[in-house]
Amino acid sequence: MRAPVISATSAALAHVPGLARHGSKPSRELPRDAELEQRFLGALRTFEQAVAYPPHQAFLGTLHPRELPERPWVSARSDGAERFTGAGELMPEEEFLGLMAAVDEFDLLTLGAEHAEAAAGALSRHPLAERFDLERLAKAGGDTERAAAERGALPLYLGADRLVGAMRAADEVDAALSAPVLLENLTVKASAALALTRLLADHDIEPESIDYVIGAGEEAIGDRYQRGGGNLAKSVAAVAGLSEASGADVKNFCAAPVPALVIAGSLVASGVFERVAVIAGGSLAKLGMKFEGHLKHDLPVLEDVLGAAALLVEADDGRSPRIRLDSVGCHRVVDGSSNPKIMEALCVAPLDRLGLGTLEVDDYATELHNPEITEPQGSGDVAQRNYKTIAALAVRRGELAREDIDSFVTKHGMPGFAPTQGHIASALCYLPHAHARLTSEAARRVQLIAKGSLFLGRMSEASDGMSVLLEANNHEGG
Repeated sequence: MRAPVISATSAALAHVPGLARHGSKPSRELPRDAELEQRFLGALRTFEQAVAYPPHQAFLGTLHPRELPERPWVSARSDGAERFTGAGELMPEEEFLGLMAAVDEFDLLTLGAEHAEAAAGALSRHPLAERFDLERLAKAGGDTERAAAERGALPLYLGADRLVGAMRAADEVDAALSAPVLLENLTVKASAALALTRLLADHDIEPESIDYVIGAGEEAIGDRYQRGGGNLAKSVAAVAGLSEASGADVKNFCAAPVPALVIAGSLVASGVFERVAVIAGGSLAKLGMKFEGHLKHDLPVLEDVLGAAALLVEADDGRSPRIRLDSVGCHRVVDGSSNPKIMEALCVAPLDRLGLGTLEVDDYATELHNPEITEPQGSGDVAQRNYKTIAALAVRRGELAREDIDSFVTKHGMPGFAPTQGHIASALCYLPHAHARLTSEAARRVQLIAKGSLFLGRMSEASDGMSVLLEANNHEGG
């Protein structure tokens, strides 16, 4: 069996304040209260504010999460913050709407002629311009007001109040093909395509060298008879020019990226495919999810970005972090749904199997939601809660003194820094940092831990999750 490695990673953010009103929570609450809607629109951030926001710079790899300044981050600024970084980029809304039109194969999105021209001009100056279908974008230009007035159409705004386009429904009666659902699907396709395209360009990867793509996002793409049966992975592969690739999606609520990574590693290890990409686009439904808490505490609407990621798995190249397939931890039915039981199954049990202690893992990457987003709405600091649970398990095992719990959290954990899009925050967002630390020998081992809330689908009261250990290539595991 060939040892699989993660040879390249990328990260991307799209700043989309105008789309934030179409998140699931704002789209339900704002139409009921005109005053609340005006407060929401008045609290949207500028692109410059989004770029300078320290957690976004951590997401894009400019600084490690442990290097984040003291909170409040919303009033801090990352010195020298830039749109483009080593791991990817933060794309402004005008360009992202243009990118959405460029990947729209069914003429569902109409942009005003002026905006289509402006977006095309901006994207033509983008470093990846040759990889974008600007001809298709040009065809998206039309009469905005007429498109927005179509039955079932959804008006699209740039920022708070500039009407620039509309999303059409593809069927008058099918909920799976309604404009709001199609908008969710098109945004995830565009953001995932941006991350995958960055992966190819930034790491000089030939598109034709990739055999398979696995999608790990939260979207549900369907048609009249298959509500969530679609295949985003192959759609994005086609956009990125992966002419020799096929693909499929893995669904597991927020936990999907780790199973997708394990499946990718298994396919490579078995020789079924040589190179497998794992991708995940942003979740539009979760934009503005906790806006009420932000407005209550006089914060801007912080859930105004779509996060996306891509990575490449291939056979051992002698330098890239190895995926320890013998380290996979899973949450069995018998394990129950309490957080300590979940962490015991995902974190401790696989380490026991390898003869490793909890202190022998340098970094634990788990649910890395930005606490500045979650705390105002009462959800607490999710990342810190998980790290304290791991530390408590280490205490119970006699590996750590109780008085050292806080130092364990500081050394082996990190502040949450990801947008509240569960699949992105659940370990996936840490991969650019993990790759850099493991290849530079700054770390020996990183454990990725993802959890999923199956009960949200009302088909099971259970939770789920999976973990896997990444190891520096030059380190002899055991």
